[in-house]
Amino acid sequence: MTKKSSGSIFKSITQAVQNKKDLLGILIDPDKFDLSQTQVFLNRIPSSTNFLLVGGSRVQNGQTERVVHQLKANTTLPLILFPGNVNQITEEADAILFLSLLSGRNPEYLITQQVKSISKLQHSSLEIIPTGYILIDGGISTSVLEVSQTRAMPQDEVTNIVHTALAGQFSGKQLIYLEAGSGATCPVSAEIISEVKKNISIPLIVGGGIKTERQKQAAYRAGADMVVMGNVFERQSL
Repeated sequence: MTKKSSGSIFKSITQAVQNKKDLLGILIDPDKFDLSQTQVFLNRIPSSTNFLLVGGSRVQNGQTERVVHQLKANTTLPLILFPGNVNQITEEADAILFLSLLSGRNPEYLITQQVKSISKLQHSSLEIIPTGYILIDGGISTSVLEVSQTRAMPQDEVTNIVHTALAGQFSGKQLIYLEAGSGATCPVSAEIISEVKKNISIPLIVGGGIKTERQKQAAYRAGADMVVMGNVFERQSL
């Protein structure tokens, strides 16, 4: 199998940005997902959902593939891997966010995990989308920080966050992802979203702690091209 050359998912994102269409991604943590409730979950998420993202900081080997397989059998929504490590890569998905943790200085998540993934991705059919991943302080200690052994960027360091996003763009990333962390009490601020969006020329994804329609719309107004939500749909609808 060879890597998809059409770039269909990235192309759909860029076209939506050009058309000023807000995108919604729903993040699924494989370790917390009940396979027997797949259809219930899919019925619960908004009809406006554009993508399903699958991944987590701590996931048992093989669980991501099982979840993606089950989702594929029940929905036509594109499935994008959002992997915490190389073990979460599966050919059953449509694309992968090839993440580099730009906010940290741990080489394991800047380049080491990426190198380890090449044996799986070099001849993969997955659409590979280079993504700069920036963790923003959301008011809690998240599993991403614990696993990566890095620190989140304080929300008042706006200039540093903008420069980090630009460093990602200048190094060839196709997307920037600002993440406050699962269960964040403080989503990424409108000021940060706005300033990053003003300065980059690639699509901007924002997630973490966005639980309500008001918070989602605030992120869009500030400049997010795609909002990612997750925990709120595990037990109740928006």
